[in-house]
Amino acid sequence: MFMQLLYSIGIFFYRCGIAIASLFNPKAKSWIKGRKNLFSRLEKAIGKEDHPVWVHCASLGEYEQGKPVIERIKKENPDTKVLVTFFSPSGYEVCKNDRLPDYIFYLPIDLRGMSKRFIEIVQPRMAIFVKYEFWFNYIYELNMRNIPFYYISAIFRPNQYFFKKIGRWFARQLQKASYFFVQNEESKKLLEGIGIQQVEVCGDTRFDRVYDVAQQAEEIPAVEQFQQQSKLIVAGSSWQPDEELLANLLSHLPGYKLIVAPHEINRTDSVLKTFSAYKTCRYTSATDEELSKSQVLIIDTIGLLKKIYRYGTFAYVGGAFKTGLHNILEAAVYNIPVFFGPDFHRFNEAVMLTNLKGAFSVTKADQMLQKIQLFANNPAEYQKTCDICQQYMQANIGSCNRIYNIIKKHIV
Repeated sequence: MFMQLLYSIGIFFYRCGIAIASLFNPKAKSWIKGRKNLFSRLEKAIGKEDHPVWVHCASLGEYEQGKPVIERIKKENPDTKVLVTFFSPSGYEVCKNDRLPDYIFYLPIDLRGMSKRFIEIVQPRMAIFVKYEFWFNYIYELNMRNIPFYYISAIFRPNQYFFKKIGRWFARQLQKASYFFVQNEESKKLLEGIGIQQVEVCGDTRFDRVYDVAQQAEEIPAVEQFQQQSKLIVAGSSWQPDEELLANLLSHLPGYKLIVAPHEINRTDSVLKTFSAYKTCRYTSATDEELSKSQVLIIDTIGLLKKIYRYGTFAYVGGAFKTGLHNILEAAVYNIPVFFGPDFHRFNEAVMLTNLKGAFSVTKADQMLQKIQLFANNPAEYQKTCDICQQYMQANIGSCNRIYNIIKKHIV
């Protein structure tokens, strides 16, 4: 109980820190505002007889991982309600109008009283935590009520506190989970090392998600007008260091065009400035003539990136210089070589695809240029790399089926 109290005190001060940050930070302000009158809104929305499947996601990326499982639950059990909660505004604000779940809310902060009241209102039949959302008061409440809960697409590393002496209490809390569906063998061995046997290597549900999106193959007329017959680099979720690298690269590739989808669309003006040496246009305002004559197209709207990658000759995925690598599977599913920055070792799919030589880490434009020129001079090598991406994606599809076959007993 002492450790649980200490944990709750830490969460309380964390909540205080967000409240202070909300005075000058828009994201923190949204975090606070989104939780205002949260319990009364939950009580009005969720019926006492609903007993929804509760799926919790930290943010947008985790929701993409959870979505294939939610889709399968709704397909097989159309009368079953699904509640999705988010911790971060960047997930909630993008997904709050998604029609797939029946309810979408913020997650109340993980204080003992808050978690207890949330579970009492929602009365979930089961809970699913996506990837690594470890909220120990919620775990306590679920366990006390014998409500099964699962972790999907989970991934663990030796340096996490669960696997150190100081983390023994936290490790014991994880033992209460009904099942872990983990991404790799290392995660399974780490969990087994702290006494958790209810674990299966099941891969990453994002493979299923991006594969389903790719099968829809939606045409985007503006992108086709822009590309014409040119070879195309599609840069997704980019930040300034990524964009500076690409701006240097493009000066050596006169026959290529570039699409840039910055991770935050409010950075569009900054992106335009970085590419000021090139004929550039914005997706939302470009005319057909501007599109066809431009060398750089800036995507200044949300929701298109995962569909745009299919037009690429190459993909570049941002974030691996500073903030953390974004989703490379959205690009790799289209069987094209993928490039990204140097900080990718925390991302299992990036490590695996790099080892297979379907993806490439670069720190400067010259490195990427050399690889592109190699592919240009050797089409067979380019095709080999594309085939590697295809084989890797195909080998990892299907985790959603394995997950559903185990959790379905608690749904009906």
